[in-house]
Amino acid sequence: MDCKEAGILFEDRTQMDVTQIERCGVGIANYVFIVLAAAKKFVLRCSKEEDAYKDTTYWLSKLSACELPIPAVVAQGKYKDYSYLILSYIPGDDIGNVYFRLNDSEKKQIAREVVAIQRKVSKISVAPDTGWTWNSVVEEMLDRAEERIKRKHYFSIDKINSIRTLKQEMQEYLDKVRPTPYLDDISTKNLLIHDGKLSGIIDIDWMGFGDMLTFAAMTKVALLNMELDTRYVDALLDEMHPSTIEYKAFAFYCLMYCVDFMGERGMQFLDKTIPVNQCIIQRLNDIYDMLLEEWNNCCKIFEIYRLPKPEK
Repeated sequence: MDCKEAGILFEDRTQMDVTQIERCGVGIANYVFIVLAAAKKFVLRCSKEEDAYKDTTYWLSKLSACELPIPAVVAQGKYKDYSYLILSYIPGDDIGNVYFRLNDSEKKQIAREVVAIQRKVSKISVAPDTGWTWNSVVEEMLDRAEERIKRKHYFSIDKINSIRTLKQEMQEYLDKVRPTPYLDDISTKNLLIHDGKLSGIIDIDWMGFGDMLTFAAMTKVALLNMELDTRYVDALLDEMHPSTIEYKAFAFYCLMYCVDFMGERGMQFLDKTIPVNQCIIQRLNDIYDMLLEEWNNCCKIFEIYRLPKPEK
């Protein structure tokens, strides 16, 4: 979908004249446009998937009671071959795009607010699909990464096999993870920052259930992949106060997301292809090695923690 067609859709469904429209660079599963009409900005999302925004509108409605900085639904429906969703506009840019301008104090404040939001979300009354287990979520991610890596051959499949071995060490912990709801897709994207402050959360198309630590792990891998510091993630962990075993789980999740990022390289979504070249391949391999070293250090600390304390 191009801007001209998107503008026609917007005017037809809102009866407002479009004065400006531009396609966003973000969004790999939807066509996303910023529309200026009636002196106000709106977000138009379009997809050729049937009922593409059924879950989005459900979760936005469900989360509205939590008083979160999320967009309001203006209109939704079907137009020709497209499902569409028109939302209110929240000023700001993805945290990954402005991260280099944030100071440590701003990163800590954003982390404090994000964890507070996650705790609000964790209290909403919803349940996952029947048959949900955290193990199945983790296995699904590893299976997806394995299939993609095998298809593209940019990375060694041995990394997946190694993580499956590490998973056995975490099995007791993973078995105990309950289906706690949380926003699992706010990393370097979908978290809007305006003038150094958190302004909104967007693209809430689904809800995560399970271990909230995964969103922090995904954020760390994303920042490392962008060659940025991870002090924001340190601040997230400071707010979440993970125990020794939880920090070990966090290290495991970082490795899990690293191979997930590897699997995405070269994949095509709509008309966008995830970039891949030798520099990106080397960077992700180096990140994996660094994260594996962090995992090993966590294991050493955990073993020391488990040792019986000497008698007085």
